[in-house]
Parts: sequence; structure tokens; C-alpha cells
Amino acid sequence: MDISYKSNKLKKQLTKAKEMQKEFGMMAKKVNQRIKEIKASENLCDLMKIPAAKCHELHGDRKGQYAVSISGNYRLIFEPNHDPIPLKDDNSIDTVKVTAIEMLKKEDYH
Repeated sequence: MDISYKSNKLKKQLTKAKEMQKEFGMMAKKVNQRIKEIKASENLCDLMKIPAAKCHELHGDRKGQYAVSISGNYRLIFEPNHDPIPLKDDNSIDTVKVTAIEMLKKEDYH
């Protein structure tokens, strides 16, 4: 999948080893692994099949956004980067056709 980033700061934190280590500490290895899994996935559907990533769609005011797990509390939040976003007949996102995402942020859920 193609990955773009909401900000240059977030891009550095998720792509530069030194910045990743500084931002995530002991979790840097997991963050790097998730980024590699995202890049290696052909589409969002493939990413959702990786058990360790725990990729899932968010709900409520975050409908249309997705998260992958970094640790018990930390997630990387992203959304499809298509215009228009590919939809199925029932208006849900067609994850097979999502081949580009935009990383929005890292977040501690708790």
C-alpha cells in the first residue's frame, strides 16, 4: 500500500529510525514492523488479515478511520487516501480497493 502522512513531523517519526526510537522508545521495533506490514499489504483487506496488527475500523465520530495496534494502549490511526473513497453497495468501505492510506496520528487509547 502507498502511505502518505498528515504532517512532516509524523512522517519523520514513522520513517526515520532515529526519530522513531526517540518518539517510541522500546516500541520503535513494533512501529517499524507495522509500517513494513502496511507497505507490504496489497490493500486494506490484506492488512486486516494480519493477526498481530489487529487492524480495525473505528466507530462513532471516527467512522471511516482505521487503527493498527502497536502495544496494549498505542495505535496508529489512518484513513483511506482515495478520492472518492471506494464503497460497496451497502455504503461500507471496500477494503479490497483501498490501496493508499494517510497516516493521521499515533494515539494512546487509555
